[in-house]
Amino acid sequence: MPAAASTGVATLLRGPVRRARVVANTPSGVYLHVPGERSGDVVGVLTSDAVRLPLGCMLFRPSTGRPLVSAPAGAPAYVGSGRIVVGELTVTAAAWWDPRPRLPTPRPALLPEGVRQLRNTLYGEGVPHSAFSLPGMPTGPGGPLAALRGAVRRADLDAALRTASRLIGLGPGLTPAGDDVMAGTVAGLVLLGHPAAERFAAGVTALAAGRAGELSRALLAHAAAGRVSGEYAAVLHALVGERPLGPAVADLLDSGSTSGRATALGLCTAIDLVDRTGRG
Repeated sequence: MPAAASTGVATLLRGPVRRARVVANTPSGVYLHVPGERSGDVVGVLTSDAVRLPLGCMLFRPSTGRPLVSAPAGAPAYVGSGRIVVGELTVTAAAWWDPRPRLPTPRPALLPEGVRQLRNTLYGEGVPHSAFSLPGMPTGPGGPLAALRGAVRRADLDAALRTASRLIGLGPGLTPAGDDVMAGTVAGLVLLGHPAAERFAAGVTALAAGRAGELSRALLAHAAAGRVSGEYAAVLHALVGERPLGPAVADLLDSGSTSGRATALGLCTAIDLVDRTGRG
């Protein structure tokens, strides 16, 4: 079965055949962990209607046709020589796509009206940002989201990094919302050219090593390299005036059960940090 593969997993796919194992299986995605240096890596076989993750090989068929095999967690698989094999399913990389958005400059200027529209759509127009919540997240002034907002208001990147220790691993789902918030923040800082993006990304990645699951760790590593979902990339392209913003934001917020809103919150956090600490 042919697929369009992310260049973010090109090394895995083009390398020698290696044994892998299923770490998660949904109607729209099968995720495989490939052991290697440090914690190894993860690659996903995703249907055409799944979130376009930077570690994904996108099939040209939707989940309604049930093209994916039902493989339990721990089931063996193989990755390499341009193929992924899971049970009777063999996926070949027939095309490639780049998950790092090509923005106009390394430190792009965002349209103020677009940023305002993104914030209003995420938080609700006229609603205080302090009222925003995510499933599985403690609310109120002592909660981690409130602490993150406080760090942003003070332009305190170290405080934001300390908040990451409270967010990573927090929340339900295949990728907990706290992990997605941090992935959205890390990627935003990298792609918007924050001068301390590399240090922040390294700190979050180190925290995730002992707290996050295999899929979240892999997505955070991609975020640190500026590799993001197609939905996240579309919003960034819209914020620099390259496409309409409304549909892009709607697609991002609708992606996954909590992931879209959480990564959008991360993007807004990164935008605020860039604005408050300067591009120096």
